Amino acid sequence: MTEASDVSAPTVAVVVVAAGSGTRLQHAHPKAFVPVGDRTVLEHCLRGVFATAEPAQVVVVVPASRSGEAAEVCARAAGAAAPYLSVVVGGATRQQSVAAGLARLADGIETVLVHDAARAFTPAAQFELVVDAVRATGGGVVPGLPVTDTIKRTDGGRVAGTVDRSSLLAVQTPQGFPRADLEAAYSAAIEEHTDDAALFAAAGHAVTPITGDPLAFKITTPWDLRRAEGLAEELRPSLARTGVGIDVHAADPSRPLWLGGLHWPGEAGLAGHSDGDAVSHAVADALLSAAGLGDLGSRFGVDDPRFAEAHGDVFVAGAVDLLRGAGFAVGNAAVQVIARRPRIAGRRAEIEEHLTALVGAPVSVSATTTDGLGFTGRGEGVAVICTALVTRAG
Repeated sequence: MTEASDVSAPTVAVVVVAAGSGTRLQHAHPKAFVPVGDRTVLEHCLRGVFATAEPAQVVVVVPASRSGEAAEVCARAAGAAAPYLSVVVGGATRQQSVAAGLARLADGIETVLVHDAARAFTPAAQFELVVDAVRATGGGVVPGLPVTDTIKRTDGGRVAGTVDRSSLLAVQTPQGFPRADLEAAYSAAIEEHTDDAALFAAAGHAVTPITGDPLAFKITTPWDLRRAEGLAEELRPSLARTGVGIDVHAADPSRPLWLGGLHWPGEAGLAGHSDGDAVSHAVADALLSAAGLGDLGSRFGVDDPRFAEAHGDVFVAGAVDLLRGAGFAVGNAAVQVIARRPRIAGRRAEIEEHLTALVGAPVSVSATTTDGLGFTGRGEGVAVICTALVTRAG
């Protein structure tokens, strides 16, 4: 798989451990490849990973026998984020598998999250909280939930006492660490540990707990699998969400005008890092907003030279890929152009047809002026507002 370019490489990486056999699950497939509803465990997991607002390098560690299948699954889930994706073969133990993932990190990575694919429904917000906590503390971070059951200590088949549960925590993933310290801890490890936080702590580093999420439960037994299937079924019905995108560009007569993905000969162009297509940018922003996937700036920033002079279609198609990877489908989008020029009416149907084909759902376009008021009324630029409806794909 390809790696992130040095120019815009993220500083966060997520190592997804999906190399386990899952014998306790009593299934014919390795755990990460067991179907849950209409997706595998790994596919459900990656939906949360790729839904985070901050771009991250993602390294998925899989069994050698499933590397080809895993590459297809991961590429489909990554969509436009595919340049930040790697699939590697794991080792005989979990610790060896994580080490294989760490070996593939890009040079610019500063914070590493290690996540079990079996915690397939972990929400994107948990990844983001762990990253923030690692940056704030400078040490290891583990999410977890208080232990609510009464815990007994046994000895020789008899109950020997009750354990004080007030200081106990049921630990989850992703667990986060500063990259340099984690790599050093792995290099120094001489025994197997049950999780990365234990290995990190054994090397003398501090680990801070934060509040976890009940959805981050681990699929280990047939009972867990049935619970996961029920959760997948609950998520299957369409969940409608709306988003708003607004884009404004100043007029620049020295540039050609691109608007709604179309070239407008004879019209003054729009200033911008890309082609200045305010309609396409507003559509992309509305789609990202509706799905909770950030905004145009965070996903396709002006600091990234890949998007210099980029056509508006690039951003719309990229936003649609991100939505699909996160499990969303577009319902429709409605665009309102506010400008003196160009006159939209004569090409409205053409714009709608072009954008509808890009988005894969109906896009309507309308236009208005401000009766000479403001910068749009003076012809100094164009403003566009777009609303979008998306549904969680079934």
